[in-house]
Amino acid sequence: MADMLEITTLPGEEKPLDMSTDSAKDPEKINGVEVSEKSSINIAAGEVHDIASGYTDEQYRNLKRKADRYLLPLMWLCYGIQQTDKTSIGTQATFGLAKDTGLVGQQYSWLTTIFYITYMCFEFPSNVILQRYLMGRTLSCYMICWGIVVLCIGFAQDFTQLITLRALQGLFECCISPGFILVIGSWYTTREHASRSLVFQSANAGFGVIANLILYGIGSAQYSRGPEFQAWRYMSYFLGSMTILTGFLCLFLLGTPSEVRWLSPEERKIANARIMANNTGHDRTGIKDWKWKQARECLIDPCFWFAGVNAFLSSVPNGGLTTFSAIINTNAGFTNLEVILLDIPRNITSVLWFILIGVITSRRKNLRMYFMIVSVLPPIAGFMMMATLPNEPQYKWIKWAGYFITVPYVVSLFLAWTLIPSNIAGRTKRTLTSSFTFVGYCVGNMVGSQIFTAKDAPRYIPGTAGCAVCFVLEFILLIVWRLVLVMRNRRRETQLREQGITEEQRVERGKQLGEQDCTDFENPYFRYTM
Repeated sequence: MADMLEITTLPGEEKPLDMSTDSAKDPEKINGVEVSEKSSINIAAGEVHDIASGYTDEQYRNLKRKADRYLLPLMWLCYGIQQTDKTSIGTQATFGLAKDTGLVGQQYSWLTTIFYITYMCFEFPSNVILQRYLMGRTLSCYMICWGIVVLCIGFAQDFTQLITLRALQGLFECCISPGFILVIGSWYTTREHASRSLVFQSANAGFGVIANLILYGIGSAQYSRGPEFQAWRYMSYFLGSMTILTGFLCLFLLGTPSEVRWLSPEERKIANARIMANNTGHDRTGIKDWKWKQARECLIDPCFWFAGVNAFLSSVPNGGLTTFSAIINTNAGFTNLEVILLDIPRNITSVLWFILIGVITSRRKNLRMYFMIVSVLPPIAGFMMMATLPNEPQYKWIKWAGYFITVPYVVSLFLAWTLIPSNIAGRTKRTLTSSFTFVGYCVGNMVGSQIFTAKDAPRYIPGTAGCAVCFVLEFILLIVWRLVLVMRNRRRETQLREQGITEEQRVERGKQLGEQDCTDFENPYFRYTM
């Protein structure tokens, strides 16, 4: 490595690697980190060859297609089930859950709040467990456990039993989103992160169409058999059983390249070599090293804070909608069965929006944050319509239209999650950023479920107006976040040009530092995705 680079501190960054004195003496070392083109790391089935090894593009494409076939349908199913299990309480409430279990006042809101309290408290420990042990097996066990909990909700008789079960449900469901983000990062290149993540995240709406049709069928039985049928209990029986069966399926199919059984030893090496271009290192689930330097780096990285605050602002409306949207729409004049059916066109629109974004972002670079910014604008108008229009028959379809146009808001949250494996290098730093993001997600959902209070029924004006304010603030934050990333990339590119570093040299050296678990601050060749 000739022409070593001297690079100064960027805004909001600690001093990166010294690339001058030591490297001039020993071009194979950068700040004491070995950077040899012949270096390798032992991972699972064997030694992962350096990125320069002779794998062809055809081998990489075949591996990617195989991963798509095995992982994406399974992750789509798992994520859809998780979202349905988590949010079905809103539908169950319109079929007598509160009345049959004697809920009063804010007790119904607390069923959502307690879910996110335990989700938040156990998210970081679960994230650490995912990093240290076999990720696929761990996720599968968690899924089986929350399926058992959802099944038991159908047997609950009072508030104490319900809130205990919802707390356990939050404990076991907390690992699914960060776990899937880590799985995506271990299989796919940076350019592919958004499109692959959007595939499973589209189940938030796509599987919702299937689930709504099934829940509609169960709910219809209550009309034919009478209120003693208690359809909400049978909804839990169905959802819990389906979750348990899917969890057992995941035991055989889900995981990282190091652990799945459907890859040959050579395919494992190809999978790990393929993601070296991300500059974020290997698939190293099972490595137990914790780097406090990377933890301290999070505190001075503005993007760490942007990720958490963005998750909070997006999740306040999410918590409100998942808990109270069915109640708000029934208060506007729709029946409980109509509410289920009217969610189907909303879900279909969401899936189509996800597909459009996935196709475009997989073909063109640095468009994710533009889609995030655009996706928070319609919800601002939608929540203002819901807040200002009265619950009168002539306005019910206009209020539903306001609810309908809130559909894109989840994009600003989901695409922000995909930025974690794309923009955060260093295993410890990535783990902490992921955990902090999901803390913001949990706190936002807790706040969202509590700002809709019983005394504000039936219109819940303070809650809906508060959601609109959150989207305005998120719009501003996303613009600032993107500007920070643009400035970082431009400054690094300018400094590299001044030092005469070619694009090929930058890419190769970035891969070598990523292989050594260097962070995006420590790796001056790293480029941020937007």
